[in-house]
Amino acid sequence: MVDPLVVLDGVGVSLGGKPVLRDVDLTVTPGETVGISGPNGSGKTTIVRVLATLIKPDQGGAVVLGADLDSSDFYAIRRMIGLIGHVPALIPELSLRENLSHYARLGGIDEDRIDPVLDVVGLDSASDRRASASSFGMKRRVEVAHLLLARPRIVLLDEATSGLDTEARELIDALIDRTTAADGAVVMVSHDAEALASVCSRVLRIGGGRLEPVT
Repeated sequence: MVDPLVVLDGVGVSLGGKPVLRDVDLTVTPGETVGISGPNGSGKTTIVRVLATLIKPDQGGAVVLGADLDSSDFYAIRRMIGLIGHVPALIPELSLRENLSHYARLGGIDEDRIDPVLDVVGLDSASDRRASASSFGMKRRVEVAHLLLARPRIVLLDEATSGLDTEARELIDALIDRTTAADGAVVMVSHDAEALASVCSRVLRIGGGRLEPVT
């Protein structure tokens, strides 16, 4: 039997005293791409933040990559989790290449791998541009390049394809394929259930803080 990469069991999360997630169950196994759809404010991003070990559940149990999120074990697995949020997370005053160098140093990654990855994502000729002067699509490509460098076991995509051109979307698709082929898993959240269905092994819907299969 294959051990799951994620197990959420009756997870509840409240933010500012308001319940956001209620009794959420989720199991993700190696090779899966799981989609979670729902409207804005439904709790999609909160689930991503739990899986990224950025929020501890108030109720229930959560185990990610074998680490119980109710303990300090999760610090050891953070480098095996990759996250692309709906807003690119780059340091504005650094160039695109410098942002990748910064990621590489933090993650103990060989910086000699940066140039080949910049070429893969189509930024080799624009790598010296400051992030603050770069387009949304360029910033998103840097985030994809970061995950190609880091090779995380779990990739979390929070509205990651929104506003991207076809070529950039294909890079996200390639990242998904690479991750699942290496026995990792991907969890994607989006308001667009139809788009999720085209790339995911299965799609769930969140409403009222609860997660349910899409029938």
